[in-house]
Amino acid sequence: MSRLRSWWPGLWRNIVLNTVVSSSLVPVPLRWRLLRAYGADVAPCTISPGVWIGSRRLTVGAGAFINTGCMFSTHAPITIGPRAYLAMRVTVSTSTHEVGPSGARAGALVTAPVTIGAGCWIGANVTILPGVTIGDGTIVAAGAVLTRDCEPNALYGGVPAEKKRDLPVASATPARTSPRSDSRRGARA
Repeated sequence: MSRLRSWWPGLWRNIVLNTVVSSSLVPVPLRWRLLRAYGADVAPCTISPGVWIGSRRLTVGAGAFINTGCMFSTHAPITIGPRAYLAMRVTVSTSTHEVGPSGARAGALVTAPVTIGAGCWIGANVTILPGVTIGDGTIVAAGAVLTRDCEPNALYGGVPAEKKRDLPVASATPARTSPRSDSRRGARA
């Protein structure tokens, strides 16, 4: 087994974590428990099938929702706050490269953690680059590329993302329902 690990360093992650645990065959309520057993700091939350996770350096708060196709490159820690919602195909990268010489422009690896605050809503196809902190209650519009920190309770969008406006701050957190019950309720209306 140790010889196999030397040939294929990401064997456990690639086969167990990102093939089996990420599979549609694993029930959604079981997925966060399996990630916790793997060593990630994951509270009870909803993680859809098809999510790719780079390592154990992932923290997910209670009540968070991570949609299908999200990708977490965890060269440095990623923290997702409670009740944060990530739409489909959100990419969170914690690594980049220094600019190298003309013969190999991807120079030395550089890493920095990413933090997504409590109650955030990250739209579809958003890319979050290394070192970014998104304040609590922030919305990031679909397709945005975050290169800098985001203030709490604000709307960001664009490439690169810019602050569009402040959002109202509620005095209490409203009760949340799961995305599935929200869609059923809308279908009945």
